[in-house]
Amino acid sequence: MLLKFRTEFRRAAAAVLLASTAAATALPAAAQDAPPQVTPFMSAIAEGAALEPELAAFYRNNGFEPVWVGEGPEFTARRAALLAALQKAGDHALPIDSYNLPALKTAMSRIDTQRDLGRVEVMLSRTFVKYAHDVSTGILTPKDVDSGIVRDVPRRDAEDLLKSLTEENPVRFLRSLPPQFPEYTRLMKARIELQKQLRTGGWGPRVPAGSLRPGDSGNAVVALRNRMIAKGYMEKSASMVYDAALQKAVQMFQYDQGLNTDGVAGPTTMTEINVQIEDRLPSILVALERERWMNIPRGERHIWVNLVDFTASVVDHGEVTFRTRSVIGANSSDRRSPEFSDTMEYMEINPYWNVPNSIAVNEYLPGMIASGGASSRHLQLVAGGGQVVPRGAVNWGAYSPRSFPFNLRQPPSRGNALGLVKFMFPNPYAIYLHDTPSKSLFQRDRRDFSHGCIRLAEPFDFAYHLLARQVDNPKEYFHRILDTGQNTRVDLEQPIPVHLVYRTAFTSPKGRLNFRHDVYGRDGRIFDALMRAGVVLNDLRG
Repeated sequence: MLLKFRTEFRRAAAAVLLASTAAATALPAAAQDAPPQVTPFMSAIAEGAALEPELAAFYRNNGFEPVWVGEGPEFTARRAALLAALQKAGDHALPIDSYNLPALKTAMSRIDTQRDLGRVEVMLSRTFVKYAHDVSTGILTPKDVDSGIVRDVPRRDAEDLLKSLTEENPVRFLRSLPPQFPEYTRLMKARIELQKQLRTGGWGPRVPAGSLRPGDSGNAVVALRNRMIAKGYMEKSASMVYDAALQKAVQMFQYDQGLNTDGVAGPTTMTEINVQIEDRLPSILVALERERWMNIPRGERHIWVNLVDFTASVVDHGEVTFRTRSVIGANSSDRRSPEFSDTMEYMEINPYWNVPNSIAVNEYLPGMIASGGASSRHLQLVAGGGQVVPRGAVNWGAYSPRSFPFNLRQPPSRGNALGLVKFMFPNPYAIYLHDTPSKSLFQRDRRDFSHGCIRLAEPFDFAYHLLARQVDNPKEYFHRILDTGQNTRVDLEQPIPVHLVYRTAFTSPKGRLNFRHDVYGRDGRIFDALMRAGVVLNDLRG
């Protein structure tokens, strides 16, 4: 019954589609007695595309002309290019089976009527559009996987994709769809190499030791050396001693894991050393999907904040020109830093800290009300019009934390929660980069402690770097304003794109893999969703 209803609905929709096309392409009044003939081929296309508005619009607007099944070299070239791309879809960690290539080939080999031809035309278009979306902007919708990923993903509609395909060389067009950033290519290559290595034994046996240090010797050191060789951190060698060469290899490995580079294979380092290839592959699959979500112009100069690397960088023409450590939001539901892109417009020197309502209600106001305004004297009470309200003028007993009518604000000072400078890219999430008086946190390997904003270890140097393009002596300029103690806004003459990203797997420019911990568990959720979508973890078909 349901199948019959869908078939009848599709035919009815197709009739409407064909009727609207006939009306739109009607001849002049003198020739209206000869309307366009509706062929079986056109009917099959209309029925096949009726429930997909974007496909329907494309065929309606092009007069139901074929893209794939026509006669001539251009049609042959499009079919060949699409089939070749689908056969290589696994290289991109895409869900190969979802394109149903065997069924597509079968349908193409069994065309007996014009209606068969129309159905295959729609099948090819539908498959092409799905592949184009998957490979260019991702398989998943980010916000559906995790509410903290508030990134807007640019999606081209089917009509635009098909129109572009018909106007360009099909091989070049299909090759242009995936992200063209070097990182995407390096991740693809790294995944394929790890899969090959996994088939031949991976990185070998785990190191049977909790920790090792320079000067140690024995079988565990041999296992560590073999592991470092298999991972590509040192040349082949044979020694039972933890020598200088092995120490250097461990240091390189530690750097790639974001660990303290002391060359000692302590418990934390050893845990990372003993992770197997099959446990690293999920991070790479997720990183490829994340790159597709960010298949956007990132800016010749942009700011790249990798939350789980705990760093903020300035990138100029693909090269990192400045990097500093960062602190990100704590791993709790109300503090995790979101992922999004925006544009930095200005910095504030000697900033006020306008206390967010959630922090005011949960952390400050209960004590202030209970003490009659005696606690948290470093905070000002601010009325809606911006006037500072004396504490003695407030009837503290009349309010609860949630009914308190004034905002809380901390004036500029060295003890200000935002430090002495903040960097603003106005956004709905009230997230920004800023200084902090809590410098000791930057010495830790894992740095998720803030309420969501990004704290910088070297905010002054970051400011100098940004200002260098618009003032002659950025350091002197910055400190001249800082020394006034007055809250001052400094606009950036060239606003800079800011990207808050989350990469547990990424590569160095030379292609070395780096891994970080999934601090918020987001990559785990993405990986699970990719598996449900049909992605294969270790695709052995390549």
